[in-house]
Amino acid sequence: MQIRPRVRIVGAERHQLAQHIAGRYSAGESIRALAASIGRSYGFIHQLLEEAGAEIRHRGGNHRTRPTTTAAGAGK
Repeated sequence: MQIRPRVRIVGAERHQLAQHIAGRYSAGESIRALAASIGRSYGFIHQLLEEAGAEIRHRGGNHRTRPTTTAAGAGK
């Protein structure tokens, strides 16, 4: 879905776009990927997500827990 550049999006069109973006975001797509796919800025996408009531994920990727090391195994 490409949006015309430098065109203000308001009213029902903005609400519809916000719902569409929020659905894709909740499915796991990143804000940067969404911005690139529709040709708008990160800030614009972030604002639409807030307007749609989407819960913004924390920064960073997949953080796996690291196995704990024991004091005996630390010197190896």
